Amino acid sequence: MSGGARLMWDEAVTGYDFGAGHPMDPVRLDLTMRLVEAFGLPGASGLKVVAGPPADDSVLRLVHRSDYIDTVRRISADPSSADGTYGIGTEDDPAFAGMHEASALIAGQSVAAAEAVWCGEALHGVNVAGGLHHAMPGSAAGFCVYNDASLAIARLLEQGAERVAYVDVDVHHGDGVQAAFWDDPRVLTVSLHEHPRTLFPGTGWPEETGGEGAEGSAVNVALPPGTSDGGWLRALHAVVPELLRAFRPQVLVTQHGADTHIEDPLAHLAVTVDAQRAAAEACHAWAHEYAEGRWVALGGGGYAVVDVVPRAWTHLVAIAAGEPIAPEAPIPEDWRLRVYARTRQDAPRRMTDGRRPAWSEWEAGYDPGSALDQAVLAARRAVYPAHGLLP
Repeated sequence: MSGGARLMWDEAVTGYDFGAGHPMDPVRLDLTMRLVEAFGLPGASGLKVVAGPPADDSVLRLVHRSDYIDTVRRISADPSSADGTYGIGTEDDPAFAGMHEASALIAGQSVAAAEAVWCGEALHGVNVAGGLHHAMPGSAAGFCVYNDASLAIARLLEQGAERVAYVDVDVHHGDGVQAAFWDDPRVLTVSLHEHPRTLFPGTGWPEETGGEGAEGSAVNVALPPGTSDGGWLRALHAVVPELLRAFRPQVLVTQHGADTHIEDPLAHLAVTVDAQRAAAEACHAWAHEYAEGRWVALGGGGYAVVDVVPRAWTHLVAIAAGEPIAPEAPIPEDWRLRVYARTRQDAPRRMTDGRRPAWSEWEAGYDPGSALDQAVLAARRAVYPAHGLLP
């Protein structure tokens, strides 16, 4: 294994654009890549920036139905033909010219990252444009057309992986990935998200634990609205490492949606960039502890496109590259000027929100009066016995 990290990037991924006013503004991807460059991460750290090919139909069919792929391609050529069937042409997923090409390109970056990690060309692979975890085998959903996370996992299985763990810290439930591997005991899906009672997609209850023969393979930690840094990290650490230790994954795939942030306009958690950085550090450590270092890290949601997403994902890239950026590091002025020129918004000045996240480990005790602890215990009770663990 060569070690090192690959950042999958093709400027054309910014063509994944649902149009003016849509929350999924591709400027967040451009600003992230430019901030990665402003910190000198490519090259100086040994981080290789590589463009993978678009996912072809044979790859897309590992997860998606042929009739759906054909429909996406048809609508891509003629957006006016979209009528809401297959989930395309809706408010969440409006049709746009080049939809198939842009979606397949994003999927291709995640698949290429997974291939590089599995064959030993790189130890870590990152695709910040990826993490489109809501797309289903036969429909678009939640701003997601092709489910690159599921495709990367499916490709790992096709190449011979016997156990793949997927950890999703997006504020929304990773429903599409869970659905893709619901009946597959080779894939452990763990989703830490805002409670389905208060947020799209309305799934991700702790009782959702996997299909027949794959009991305990789906894990859902449904957090109360308002959960902040300490509770969020307590929940993450109270569930994930024990399950990874028991499952023994050969590869860890993680999704790092930045929409858990307190400033995100579409959700109701109160997490900071500092806690998001801590979660990325934890995932990196878990990859080394439980998966021989093999780590595929993806982007995801995140709609505070100036203040939050570029900082959170630049931290992610830096951690994967082995060149973590100090939270108090000042942001290069050239990048701040670029932000203002692109968005007419003032950019943040430092890579921190000024917090030092701390959390109490689960072993320190369960508080029956805490809604956060109740959510954690519900998840542990639902799946731990299937893994031979005590809740």
